[in-house]
Amino acid sequence: MKKIDFMLTAFRDGFQSVYGARVLTKDFMPAVEAARHAGITHMEFGGGARFQALFFYCNENAFDMMDTFRKTAGPDANLQTLARGVNVVGLDSQPSDVIKAHAQLFKKHGTTTIRNFDALNDINNLIYSGQCIHDAGLKHEVCVTMMSLAPGWDPTGKIHTEEFYEKVLREILKSGVPFDSVCFKDASGTSTPSTVGKTIAMARRILPQGTKIVFHTHETAGNSIACCLEAIKAGADSLDLSMQPVSGGTCQPDILTMWHALRGTEYTLDIDYKKIQEAENVFKDCMSKYFLPPEATAVNPEIPFSPLPGGALTANTQMMRDNGTFDKFPEVVDAMGECVKLGGFGTSVTPVSQFYFQQAYSNVMFGRWKKITPGYGKMVLGYFGKTPVEPAEEVVKAASQQLGLEPTAKTPLEINDADPKKGLKPAKEKLEAAGLPVTDENVFIVATCADKGLMYLKGESKINGIRWAKDAKPAAAADGAKTCKVTVDGTAYNVSFDGDNVAVVNGKRFAISVGEADANAAAPAQSSGAAQEVKAPVPGAILRFSAKEGDSVSEGQEILVMEAMKMETAISAPKAGTVSFLVKQGDQVQTGHPIALIK
Repeated sequence: MKKIDFMLTAFRDGFQSVYGARVLTKDFMPAVEAARHAGITHMEFGGGARFQALFFYCNENAFDMMDTFRKTAGPDANLQTLARGVNVVGLDSQPSDVIKAHAQLFKKHGTTTIRNFDALNDINNLIYSGQCIHDAGLKHEVCVTMMSLAPGWDPTGKIHTEEFYEKVLREILKSGVPFDSVCFKDASGTSTPSTVGKTIAMARRILPQGTKIVFHTHETAGNSIACCLEAIKAGADSLDLSMQPVSGGTCQPDILTMWHALRGTEYTLDIDYKKIQEAENVFKDCMSKYFLPPEATAVNPEIPFSPLPGGALTANTQMMRDNGTFDKFPEVVDAMGECVKLGGFGTSVTPVSQFYFQQAYSNVMFGRWKKITPGYGKMVLGYFGKTPVEPAEEVVKAASQQLGLEPTAKTPLEINDADPKKGLKPAKEKLEAAGLPVTDENVFIVATCADKGLMYLKGESKINGIRWAKDAKPAAAADGAKTCKVTVDGTAYNVSFDGDNVAVVNGKRFAISVGEADANAAAPAQSSGAAQEVKAPVPGAILRFSAKEGDSVSEGQEILVMEAMKMETAISAPKAGTVSFLVKQGDQVQTGHPIALIK
């Protein structure tokens, strides 16, 4: 029988696909130990959204997590991370020095293999990043990214087919970038079994003999086992598999499910299924206190018509819950299709999947193409590389006008290396200005995580955005909680208190603190009619201030920046005057919340 290898994705992709990557290190280490005991030696343990999420939401250092994981998994484990080509572990693309530092630092902190992909399948985004991985002494797993297109989307019939993937693979081979294995990565789980089988068979024919071929998919659309079987029959050597409670649904298929599907065939996973069951029980116990979104466990037949990947689906639905807009989710899914079609058919995987979702969200909330989001706009203008086909002219024109940028044919590496605001040097200067230790790790954190990375290092961050199972209870379940109706500016809110630190507003829980009233802070609310109130246009968090308290500002001048749905929204002064702020950095606000006054 032929043994099929597998990588356990539970502790990176599983976390990202179910919990928005927001899981505390101490909570899942017993599951890592259990997986090791079950004989699992190849695990995904970082990269992707897990790097930023630890700083943004968990108030933890991703490098510390990696060190702890390596110690727990043992010195011989093959620990793998995910890199987004020239983006490495950021949503924005990076210059050469950051890309090189990424490989070196991940090697230092326990990484064995880095899987390297580009959502646009632009080989220029893989060459330098792959060379850096190789030069750092790591195994380089280069990727071809996959998805399917809904009927009628591509009249040429030449995009995201086996012929398309063959062209990409031949470009990788022609480039000369060194690699140890090749992964065909379908983050949306929408590829058809037929296309998967033909693509893997093609790769087996043209790759050098003995090259390891890996197949990655998600169960989001219900095709994962069928696709995995076709991949194996066509010559794939390894699969990505997960464990309960982060398997199936938006995640990879479960190890035990795949083992069962191979029973009676000429292939085997060669596992002790009883030990795997024991490991899954430990893992389920570890994660029992985390809220499990119902959509994370479901197969969604609409996904092939969006296509929204598992790794981004629950992260976005959770943010929509936080922002009180979850009722718009079906409309956003429907709007994603147009963003894919008119945006150049880049693969729906991070960061492009997030660009699609953000633009679809914007189109639903503000009107079709009325507000081009920065990521999507820069993508169609060429700032992240070349899309598989040219984006629609109307979208390119709108993006250029709204963002004030011209289309470009330069590579992201050329653009970023020439940008004085990007790289290790400006990150180091920010650390020095803040009086923080200048270490290789700290410089990289600021370079890739920007303001939020700096906030973490300054000790200004706190655990936020993690969804606990206990908080999913309806407001009425709170012991002794009494609900009252509070009407503000004509809008009624049902409010109750669960203890001293939680307020439940219209069924949504908020962490609060109660103290003595600050007479000075309340003063702006008593200002005369000459002062104009600035209100939050969307739900989100206060990211940074562009003006100082008491500054004189002109009409249209940016005064602060909010973050919502991983997008930055600049807030401008509605008139000239003196600005005073009613919020502080990190505050979560809802639409219409007063955030500043202009006198």
